[in-house]
Amino acid sequence: MKALSWIAAPLWPLQLVSGQKSFRANPLLGSPGLNRRGLHLARVRLAEKMAESRRKRLSARIDPALKARYEANGYLVIENFLPPDEFAALKRDLEENPLRSWERREGSTVTRRGSLDLPDIEGRAALERLMTGHRISDLLRYLAGCGGEPLIHLQTILAEGDAARPDPQNTLHMDTFHSTAKSWLYLQDVGEEDGPLRYVPGSHRMTPARLEWERELSIGAARNPDPEIAAGSFRVSDAMLEKLGYADAKALAVPANTLVVANTHGFHARKASTRPTLRSEVYGSLRRNPFLPVSGMHLHSLPGLKGRLSTRQAQIDELLARYLGVKGPWISVPPKRIGDPASI
Repeated sequence: MKALSWIAAPLWPLQLVSGQKSFRANPLLGSPGLNRRGLHLARVRLAEKMAESRRKRLSARIDPALKARYEANGYLVIENFLPPDEFAALKRDLEENPLRSWERREGSTVTRRGSLDLPDIEGRAALERLMTGHRISDLLRYLAGCGGEPLIHLQTILAEGDAARPDPQNTLHMDTFHSTAKSWLYLQDVGEEDGPLRYVPGSHRMTPARLEWERELSIGAARNPDPEIAAGSFRVSDAMLEKLGYADAKALAVPANTLVVANTHGFHARKASTRPTLRSEVYGSLRRNPFLPVSGMHLHSLPGLKGRLSTRQAQIDELLARYLGVKGPWISVPPKRIGDPASI
């Protein structure tokens, strides 16, 4: 792996103007001296400025009331997202018919993703209507502050509720140094003990205190014993939230057929449960190079890739494992329905 790292050395300067976030993988990004002089802070500020510029261009398709709610909180909660009969048909399909699936384990939690690529859902009317519509994609683009093609899966979270094997997703964190977006269209009611999303309202905005905290953390991030921080996903404690002037995290317990969309540069986490739980959702995410001046021109929007991202990602993972010995965290499992048990 060290040899591969040095092979990548010519890319290190180019990664300064990319979405690369790992302090440990790139000695320039992880340089204490450069970050003391403001390298990380400059990337955060420039990325935020460019996201705001793109977001203004993407705003025409978003209801003004939703824009105001996003600006205040950093996330949206939209109940009764689909008409009741459409939601019932969607859920019934996913309960009765399996999808190509992959699983990964983090602590005592298994996350399963099922492919909603267009070839996999051909003839499944409710799924086709959802995946060829624009409502979820438009909201993801607006909150992420970038155009492009979101990656959308069926996702099932199977939490075993074992505190001795902690799930890193239960710790409040930001995904990366710039605006990104994730969405969850919940297929069941999500109560306080069902692993709901926790989000710190307003933490999508970069205050002077937040910027200084990120600068200080960036200086030693490359050698931080927490691998998530070293990889660029900063963790935050409740005590630090108070120092930064943010409110307490809010658990978004919601009924079925609720869409939640969040800017995941804001602090968020999956709430830990003390008992075994299972919840499923249509899950979307969008993350692009934060320094692009344009909203379009996304590789994933090209014919052959659009509507087939799960398939292409699985093919890339297979090639990396076969020829470079780089094994990703996702393991292919037999086709699954939303209520099926985990395979790993």
